[in-house]
Amino acid sequence: MRSIQRRLSLGLITVMVVVGLVLAQTSLWLFELGLQRYLEAGLRNDSENLLVALVRGPQGLQLDEWRLSPAYQRPFSGHYFRIDFADVHWRSRSLWDQELPRLERAGLQGNLQLGPEGQQLLVLRSDYKRFGQSISINVAQDYTPVRESFQRMRQIGLGLGLAGLLLILLLQRFTVRRALRPLETAREQIAQLQQGQRSQLDAQVPQELVPLVAQINHLLAHTEDSLKRSRNALGNLGHALKTPLAVLLSLASGRKLDACPDARRILQDQLEQVQQRLNRELNRARMAGDALPGALFECDAELPGLLATLNMIHGEHLDLSYRAPPGLRLPWDREDLLELLGNLLDNACKWADAQVRLSVEERSQGYCLMVDDDGPGIPEARRTEVVSRGARLDEQTDGHGLGLGIVRDIVDACGGRLNLVESEWGGLRVEIELPKR
Repeated sequence: MRSIQRRLSLGLITVMVVVGLVLAQTSLWLFELGLQRYLEAGLRNDSENLLVALVRGPQGLQLDEWRLSPAYQRPFSGHYFRIDFADVHWRSRSLWDQELPRLERAGLQGNLQLGPEGQQLLVLRSDYKRFGQSISINVAQDYTPVRESFQRMRQIGLGLGLAGLLLILLLQRFTVRRALRPLETAREQIAQLQQGQRSQLDAQVPQELVPLVAQINHLLAHTEDSLKRSRNALGNLGHALKTPLAVLLSLASGRKLDACPDARRILQDQLEQVQQRLNRELNRARMAGDALPGALFECDAELPGLLATLNMIHGEHLDLSYRAPPGLRLPWDREDLLELLGNLLDNACKWADAQVRLSVEERSQGYCLMVDDDGPGIPEARRTEVVSRGARLDEQTDGHGLGLGIVRDIVDACGGRLNLVESEWGGLRVEIELPKR
């Protein structure tokens, strides 16, 4: 959790610094550009005033100094001009012994230096035509104070930015810790799960964590249900083997096995029952396969192998088939559905004469799984009795009557319904309706 906080803090710091620098530099550049445009308007106004100050005199064009601003009279006042016409040029007295260079083309130009103090000038060249002559007027203004103000602004902005960044970092650290607190709480609750102190995570979490907590709780409930069914399976196996083992122990405790003529036959029958029960449990585990927990059931991938396994167990004389839409994927746990279908098809194979068919349909409300066989079927009055755990109608058939009981438990856990009806072949049809998830 601390590493996540560090990564989030570092990422937010980097983003804020980069964005802050870009915004600050862009803001200063735009501000300076706007100020230059404002100063350009003042320089253009001064250039027009100089144009008006040009008058016709006895010796040609003259400059009426009464119309000039006093700033053009003081040396290095920061305001300068140069007027070019007819291979001559005039310059303001404020230039003193310096020369204002003539710009190559009309327009605004900066970063020109003048005077012993190295004033940075902002120069505007404007071309006019007056009294039949082409006149070029260059007007300049000292831009050094503006540059110095910008430098002070950068320094103040840097100090304020660093202070603001420090404040934002503190707030960001507090916000990240507060935002990750539910994850820390969830981690502590998972640790409590490992220690057996709770069975599920608290559902009262922020909206962003609701799906995560819901999925974890669903996985926990599924794991608990799987453990419960495993305990039931072990209990069923123990119950099924209890009587044969008792008989075997009774026979083995006798003085002589040959003393009773039927002892050998009884011992052989009981051993066969134990072997059959063990084989059935191993076959059921074989049907479940080795899929990862929580994997979903894909009909095209799972059903052919399941039917092939049942064919090997019950013999090739049975015609096992299935019908399912291509590419259908049932939104339920693969292990649960393999156990459910394995029990249904296993029971159908035990009673069928020649045909067993599995049908999978997708309906508007959910899915329907149907297993048909052509066996003797079950009378309608006794169908409810068969669904009970351990109930059997024929003691001569291999098994202990636990298959449909296991199926009922899985269907109940999935929120579905189990129905027994007559098959179109005259045998039994087991219908299972599972709601959509």
